[in-house]
Amino acid sequence: MFKKICLLCISAIMVLSLCSCSGTGKTADCKIIPIESDIYTQEDYEEACQVVFDYFKGFKGCNMTEIKYAGDENADAMEEWAKEYGADEVIILESSFDTDSKGGDGSLNPNDTYTGWQWILARDKDGKWQHKDHGYG
Repeated sequence: MFKKICLLCISAIMVLSLCSCSGTGKTADCKIIPIESDIYTQEDYEEACQVVFDYFKGFKGCNMTEIKYAGDENADAMEEWAKEYGADEVIILESSFDTDSKGGDGSLNPNDTYTGWQWILARDKDGKWQHKDHGYG
């Protein structure tokens, strides 16, 4: 009897741990579109993507499918954002992601795909990117 109770407890712990792992935003299968820019380097871009991926972990029940640089043609907007945040530089990334049947944490539409979702990141010259804002512009 004791063995059965222990086995049930271990099984319950395993199920709970699996459930808690599935609650974070997923980026493992996200397609990273190569950057083409005269403003930012590949390294700048990769560091910015990682900041977004880290933040996206809070998007429970969501799966990011693609991320890309919004493009140098947004330089004026990036300059305005930099002024607003008192930063030297801003980069704008765009992503696509899917939501689960609960709409992530309930603030998003359930079973939906969001495309063109913007991520605004700022930094001081040669500093680290910091998430400042996200959503539809």
